[in-house]
Amino acid sequence: MKFKTLALAATILAALATPVSAQIKEHVFKVGIGLNDDHPQALAVKHFAEQLSAKSGGKLVAKLYASGSLGNDVTMTSALRGGTLEMTIPDSSTLMSLIKPFGVLNLPLTFNTEQEADAVLDGPFGQKLLAKLPEKGLVGLGFWENGFRHVTNSRRPITKADDLAGLKLRVIQSPLFLDTFNALGANATPMPFTELYSAMEQAAVDGQENPPATILSSKFYEVQKHLVLSRHMYSAWVLLMSKKAWDGLSAQEQKIVQEAAREATLFERKTIRAFSETALGELKKVGMQVTELSPAEQARMRTKLQPVLAKYGKEFGEETTGELNAELAKVRGTAK
Repeated sequence: MKFKTLALAATILAALATPVSAQIKEHVFKVGIGLNDDHPQALAVKHFAEQLSAKSGGKLVAKLYASGSLGNDVTMTSALRGGTLEMTIPDSSTLMSLIKPFGVLNLPLTFNTEQEADAVLDGPFGQKLLAKLPEKGLVGLGFWENGFRHVTNSRRPITKADDLAGLKLRVIQSPLFLDTFNALGANATPMPFTELYSAMEQAAVDGQENPPATILSSKFYEVQKHLVLSRHMYSAWVLLMSKKAWDGLSAQEQKIVQEAAREATLFERKTIRAFSETALGELKKVGMQVTELSPAEQARMRTKLQPVLAKYGKEFGEETTGELNAELAKVRGTAK
């Protein structure tokens, strides 16, 4: 009995003495994104990879595949669900077709500031949305910032809400985006991001809508002359992992992934905001003409979009829309 006790004690001591990295299996996570490898999103993936490696003794590896080399947001999200790709970071609107409540994040003219978005997405409301993902074969590790979206085009400057009328604008493949721009009088054209540059170059579309960081890093200024700071919609990305890949991890490995994801989330937001601040100046330097909608024109835009807000507020779930508005009111009350 004495020898058994000594043997057990020796086993426990040996386990405690074993380095953490020795208790972690080797995993390689392929991370596919549609943007270029110098975009803040890609830089944040690289930061995630560094954190993952450091925390796991080099056992957990994240490998970036940029520029749509593994597909677009829709096809890569599908690949995660099927277990053939480990990670991707699509726009939250991509998830609408799977889980309708995700759509509320893209309701036009909802968020006023980036800080409001952080508070809502990191708080109970955002976490409740992420908790819906596993039933669809996905695990949400956090919300990253894409930013406030603005319109560019090759035809004319936009100074009024009415100036959008008649422009053929590429939008994300989502009914909400289609209805939003059709309500503003534009000819909304759904198209994968990976096809956008050549479509604008060939004048198949007049323009598109995206945050400044994407407009600059994707070199849209080469085929677009005009940019209006319309701030018509706030756009968030969702850091996703395949549930199949997630379930293959131990509890300790999952904890490391979550910690690395949180640090990468904070890094991404800081990086993209700094990048966006300089992006407008860079876009002006390379010849883009930048205009801004006045508060009165923003109000006109909101009036035009009331039917869209009403329709999709119901479609995404009145309860969810109400929870979002209540959370925003709480955040705005705290900020005063």
